[in-house]
Amino acid sequence: MAISAINVRNQFRGRIKEIINGPVVSEVDVETAIGIVTAVITTRSVTDLRLQVGSEVLALVKSTEVSNAKI
Repeated sequence: MAISAINVRNQFRGRIKEIINGPVVSEVDVETAIGIVTAVITTRSVTDLRLQVGSEVLALVKSTEVSNAKI
């Protein structure tokens, strides 16, 4: 299936650098031009999407809230 249109403005192309599999959810680190973007998705989705280290992906970021902390 190809994506022809999507309603997400923050899109980052990259390659999967690391996948940390868990029993229910997994962390997927994607190396992009702006740095590492980490997604937490279901382990089932990792399998269904056949994600693996080195795969080229599109990280889509859509958030209703972003929090910042002063260091």
